[in-house]
Amino acid sequence: MWRMPTVATTAKLSKFAPDQWGLVTRRQAEVAGVSRATMTRLAADGSVLERVGHGVYHLAGAPVPDQLALRVAWLQLAPEVPAWRRTAAEGVVSHRSAAALYGIGHLPADRHEFTVAARRRSRRTDVRLHVARLRDDEWIVVRGLPTTRPSRIASDLLVGREEPDAVAQVIGDAIRNVYDYAGAFANALAPHASRFGYRRGDGLALLGFFLDLVDDPDSERWLDQARAYPQRSRDGSLPPSPSTTLGQR
Repeated sequence: MWRMPTVATTAKLSKFAPDQWGLVTRRQAEVAGVSRATMTRLAADGSVLERVGHGVYHLAGAPVPDQLALRVAWLQLAPEVPAWRRTAAEGVVSHRSAAALYGIGHLPADRHEFTVAARRRSRRTDVRLHVARLRDDEWIVVRGLPTTRPSRIASDLLVGREEPDAVAQVIGDAIRNVYDYAGAFANALAPHASRFGYRRGDGLALLGFFLDLVDDPDSERWLDQARAYPQRSRDGSLPPSPSTTLGQR
């Protein structure tokens, strides 16, 4: 027999809505004092909760967020931790998924890709986890999700042996839309220079190669900007990304 949820139960679930796109995980609900049986009952007819993924629910009446599938997959990485308490170690949108979130390049994001700090496995066949420790300057918040900067995306795509034309399109789109600095790309590309036949560490030359591929009329100006850009400091850090303004929604 269906029972009306109590005000207390609704309040416990609703506290996640403002900062988590109307979504709540079963583990979060349990920590808040809502049992698994109650969650199942509330999702039975969809009037209070709608199940949108394994252990993830959308609260009825809350706007359905964009990139719903990606957000669900990200929440599943650390289902007990609210979105606003997570760190980069628990998962950052990266690689093709990050490029798609910015809207740069044309690589299909047919899997949800994340970078995590420690090796783990996902049961989902459409989720791919990359293990790396990201510096604070290598990611920002984009549309509410921690996401690698475009310069880091380009480097990650090269590690993954993506086609140069595809990487070039990501770079060109990002610089054109001021999502990252040309010089940040030169720094990020430096470790890959010798693979393309350039002097070891010559990220500027490699950036020029990729800009030639996109044949943008502003390429020379971008290269001039890259020449004037600060090199990485001793701790490897870079100036903050200009795309931080994308970020907090």
